[in-house]
Amino acid sequence: MHSNRFFSTLSVALSFFLPVYGAFYTDPAKLPTNSFDYVVVGGGTAGAVIANRLTENPRVTVLLLEAGPSNINVTNSIVPLLHNSLIPNTPYDWNFTTTNQVGFNGRNISFPRGHMLGGSSSVNGLVFTRGSSDDWDAYAAIAEDPSWTWENIQRYLPLIEQFTEPIERYNITGDFIPSLHGTDGKIQTSVANYRIPLDEHIIEASQELGDEFPFNPDMGGGENVLGLGWTVSTIGRGVRSSSATGYLAPEYLSRPNLHVLIHAQVTKLIQTGTRNHLPSFHSLQFTSTLAGPRARPVTVRGRRAVVLSAGAVGTPHILQLSGIGDRSLLESVGIRTIVHNPSVGRNLSDHPLLACVYSVHDNSSYDILFREPAVFQAAMDQWNANHTGPGAASVFNQVGFFRLSDDATIFETTPDPASGPKSGHFEIMFSNFYNLPGLDAPTSGTTISFDVAVIPATSRGSVELTSADPFAAPAIDPAYLQSEFDIFTMLEAVKAVRRFAEAQTFDGYIIEPFGEFGEATTDELLETFARGNAATVFHPVGTSSMSPKGSNWGVVDPDLRVKGVEGLFIIDAGVINKLPTAHTMAPTFIVAERGAELLKALT
Repeated sequence: MHSNRFFSTLSVALSFFLPVYGAFYTDPAKLPTNSFDYVVVGGGTAGAVIANRLTENPRVTVLLLEAGPSNINVTNSIVPLLHNSLIPNTPYDWNFTTTNQVGFNGRNISFPRGHMLGGSSSVNGLVFTRGSSDDWDAYAAIAEDPSWTWENIQRYLPLIEQFTEPIERYNITGDFIPSLHGTDGKIQTSVANYRIPLDEHIIEASQELGDEFPFNPDMGGGENVLGLGWTVSTIGRGVRSSSATGYLAPEYLSRPNLHVLIHAQVTKLIQTGTRNHLPSFHSLQFTSTLAGPRARPVTVRGRRAVVLSAGAVGTPHILQLSGIGDRSLLESVGIRTIVHNPSVGRNLSDHPLLACVYSVHDNSSYDILFREPAVFQAAMDQWNANHTGPGAASVFNQVGFFRLSDDATIFETTPDPASGPKSGHFEIMFSNFYNLPGLDAPTSGTTISFDVAVIPATSRGSVELTSADPFAAPAIDPAYLQSEFDIFTMLEAVKAVRRFAEAQTFDGYIIEPFGEFGEATTDELLETFARGNAATVFHPVGTSSMSPKGSNWGVVDPDLRVKGVEGLFIIDAGVINKLPTAHTMAPTFIVAERGAELLKALT
């Protein structure tokens, strides 16, 4: 991974992001009241959507609490290419670390989570993929609720996406299917804002090896997500688009019924009574992090509901701190159990990632840009002038989703965990730089990375509190590569990368596999390489899993109400039961739009 040394000192004049906020607070004492119709916890990918949609009704008041800072004028979030500089070890990341991972040879790794308005949509790799129709139909089947099928979530897609042409006005005919994209939504998207020589090689390799790596003109249709194609990214006019820039734009923050408080970390939910023999949770406590962790807590009330949108890590942690979770876990840290629910924080799954790096003859590799201050500054000067050039580049101009062969030996002992035949088993992401997490880039030469990820990972982990202290980080155990299917698929994905790299178009371009990847010439060495170098795409889901109404497992009903309590909803990626054939940002937007619709029905 590239160094942060230039990013931390970058000074770019930003004159286009200076809105006036009528309902934007850093001091809780300045809130007009402590009682709102809804209190939304987490101003991230989902929470911003909820706050926006609920306050479309001027008679509904919403308080949105965000633990991190604002996204405004955070240069490294605004400039698409700089996303890696936001994570880890910055104020814009929760800076979590996993437990020691058995499947990673005992290593722990950084576990990035966005810690600013927009959440992970403000710090992620900007990939906008929705998942397969199989995925959504599976969610509906698990929940026994047809409203979650691919067919029935279609109405939310135009609300989310606003497809735009690339900032440099490339001809993108054939690179996407217009009918699959919205044009009036809140999140701006585009394909290939900055094209590079690697693009031509990737597309030519797909044409040459089309039987195994077919070209897909658009992965947004649900029915056809398999194959390799141009990435739709959350970039509009050369600038990152996030839930903060889209759903919390100045025209929405000026609503008198929307109140956004940053630097507000929720420490616990408060039981406010009972209703229909269920404990009610209409209040919560938070602390202003600007005043320090021992500052006096502030209590606010959501008259109609409290909505947890703190993500797949934050939401179960808050539930556990509040006495909702596994009794034995809560008692171990001295927390009184109000609702015993062992599903809280369980079922954690994530896409494990492994970078396959190649040395190349290519002076356009971003390795040079990240290594040479003058080249970097020239690129930033160009971006600042008109939002063009490398600064506007997406992390991956192409990605591809693929399946194992039907006769793969793993299926002799393991049922196919994919949601269906239209869903992938692994992903390949193509990046124009050294993208091996945790290791410094080489100081000379140029590289590219073909990153692989296991899609329907079957390993399941957990998020568990470690203390009654709300400021103590939870134990995050994704259990990476602990199932036979996951390690088998990871190795098969790497082998697929090697076959792809043998395409004739790479003759004279690829020099050789880089470092340990090139030395892994046997299955045994390849597994050693994978377990010693794999990381995460940071797509955690499942810790607040959705299940049928009345079932004795899961955390939320299909209407996203928390089981066993009254007045509490969860609307974030944690309700997604299993990993989709997608990066999880767009599915989270879908969950949020659906959740907002459900909440509106209460008003």
